[in-house]
Amino acid sequence: MDYQLVIKFWRKSLADEAFLSTIESELKQALGDAVQLEGYDVSRNEINLFMVTADPKQSFRRARDVLERMGLERGVSSAYRLVGGARFTSLWPLRSTRKFTLP
Repeated sequence: MDYQLVIKFWRKSLADEAFLSTIESELKQALGDAVQLEGYDVSRNEINLFMVTADPKQSFRRARDVLERMGLERGVSSAYRLVGGARFTSLWPLRSTRKFTLP
């Protein structure tokens, strides 16, 4: 597993943080051994969920199905980088002109 996939939830788009109690288990069930969940960090403006995977594009496609089912697809962005790397490649939204960064 060579890539770190990050899913960013923008706080202003969230009704509350109740989804945090179930999102990891839902993703683990959907993604199985394709990813290793690394946890999340919480800041004032965003919540970042981290996972390691060999195929970040396919893993995000499958994770996006979970996000849609949970009603969380709005206000989400995602990117990946090599484990230990600094430069991100954006995955979502598709036409994002915003540079993906972590706090």
